[in-house]
Parts: sequence; C-alpha cells; structure tokens
Amino acid sequence: VDIYCHQCSLSLNCVDLAKYFLFLANHGTNPHNKEQILTVSRSKRLNALMMMCGFYDESGDFAFRVGLPGKSGVGGGIVAIIPGELSIAVWGPELNRFGNSVMGIETLERFTTEIWVSIF
Repeated sequence: VDIYCHQCSLSLNCVDLAKYFLFLANHGTNPHNKEQILTVSRSKRLNALMMMCGFYDESGDFAFRVGLPGKSGVGGGIVAIIPGELSIAVWGPELNRFGNSVMGIETLERFTTEIWVSIF
C-alpha cells in the first residue's frame, strides 16, 4: 500500500504526463534522446494492456468512445496514445463512478472525433 500511495502522489502537469508516455507512441523509443526504453513487442503489449484495462471497469466504453490506448489516474489525469504519432494528456478533477475523469474522457472523445483518429 505504501508504494501505491507514493506512486499516486506524484505531482505532474499535463505536459509532463504526455512527455512521460511519449515513448509508447514511438514504439518504445524515447524520441528526444533515441533511447530504447522497451522493445517494440513490449511497447505493443503495454498499449494493448492500457486499451483493455487502463480505465478499470470503463475500459470498453473508453475504447468505444475514444478509440485509443490510455490510462487514467486517481487524481483526474488521463493520458492517451496515438501509436506512431503522439501522446496526449488531459486533466479534470471530477471523477465518475468508475474513478475516471468525466471531462477528461469527454475531451478526448471530442478530440479524436474532431481529428478523425482511432486505432479501430
């Protein structure tokens, strides 16, 4: 429990969060220094895991509405990945009954709808 509480207590802004997940949009490679953080295979697996369970019991609905791998946090932050393109982070403090940001999910749904992007 101690480790979980420490991990949930990290202080980040949306820019930092998006930067920290950018390697997953870049097939496991940090685009800033070209460091290989994960193999391509492991990067694909981690994106798939985020797609299937990154939003707890709301993962299927997030996949349907947003169409991207993503991960929510208990502080209202959400990060999503457009493979081969970018990572995007949003934040909204109001959480729904699943513990996910209400406005964060709505914002990402509008974003992906507006730019016509989805992994499906």
